[in-house]
Amino acid sequence: MAGEQGATSIADFEKSLDELEKLVRDLEQGELSLEQSLAAFERGVKLTRECQQALKSAEQRVEQLVQNSDGTLETRPFTPDDPA
Repeated sequence: MAGEQGATSIADFEKSLDELEKLVRDLEQGELSLEQSLAAFERGVKLTRECQQALKSAEQRVEQLVQNSDGTLETRPFTPDDPA
């Protein structure tokens, strides 16, 4: 079930990102009324927050495989500060 939930959130992320890209294109064309532009901007802010949260959640699930000094392997949570 966890895999299904992850797949759903990935699909939701991609759908949100596609919608956000469309909103940006519409705003850049400059053909929307002021009211439509404000609504598109507000929707874009909401989508941006949702995408950021999805990325943060995905980052928290990433693990790295490391080799211990005795040669055994183990997984540890990934932190960006870890040496490569």
